[in-house]
Amino acid sequence: MNAIAIIAASGIGKRMQLKDGQSKQLLEIAGFPVIHHTIKAFQAASSVSAIYIATKEENIATLEGMAGSEGFSKVKAVIEGGKERQDSVNNCIKAIEQEIRMTGNAPDTILVHDGARPFIRPEEINEISHLSLQFGACVPATRPKDTIKYIGSNPEFFGETPDRSSLLQVQTPQGFRCRLLIQAHEQADLERWYATDDAALVERFFPEQPIKIFEMGYHNIKITTPEDIPVAEAIFSQKTSWS
Repeated sequence: MNAIAIIAASGIGKRMQLKDGQSKQLLEIAGFPVIHHTIKAFQAASSVSAIYIATKEENIATLEGMAGSEGFSKVKAVIEGGKERQDSVNNCIKAIEQEIRMTGNAPDTILVHDGARPFIRPEEINEISHLSLQFGACVPATRPKDTIKYIGSNPEFFGETPDRSSLLQVQTPQGFRCRLLIQAHEQADLERWYATDDAALVERFFPEQPIKIFEMGYHNIKITTPEDIPVAEAIFSQKTSWS
């Protein structure tokens, strides 16, 4: 099994209410930056052979230094991200393509993960890697705890209420066979079409490709708002009890 991981860590964290120039990936949980926990999980995952990180230009040296000092030997490159998350992922894909051309060796799968999700577990990464190879694509998800409602034709009022049992909240890492994801990004780049995640690109350009659901627990949170930091600290304190 040979998977390459892309970690998107270019977000500016508007909802974190940070000062200009601050990165939510460098906020600390249990004394370490958020991105440190994220990289550590992929470093420990046996299915992952290399890690590419997209981040803001001013954070490149910091993350390169972290990779060296912490022994994150799988970090292949830390590159500048783009304007949108999709641009950042695409920058990494282009670097991966260049490496494939140079070596002639393509990975089995590519995993795309949010840098602000620090609690993904190595065994989950491995399972998503294997399911991605088996089915072509695999996306982790959780069942929503709350009732979800559509906004009505008048945006001040609710519309219909969808059946919660048919809904899932999508997470990362999202895994795909290597060529499938590369072609989806190439086509999106040609059409200048943007989506909120990589699965949506595959759904649009390869509608015949089924995407395997990997249902998981609620620990894999994304650090998005200030309230997430104490929640993350609590999750970290429980890590020793994880199986």
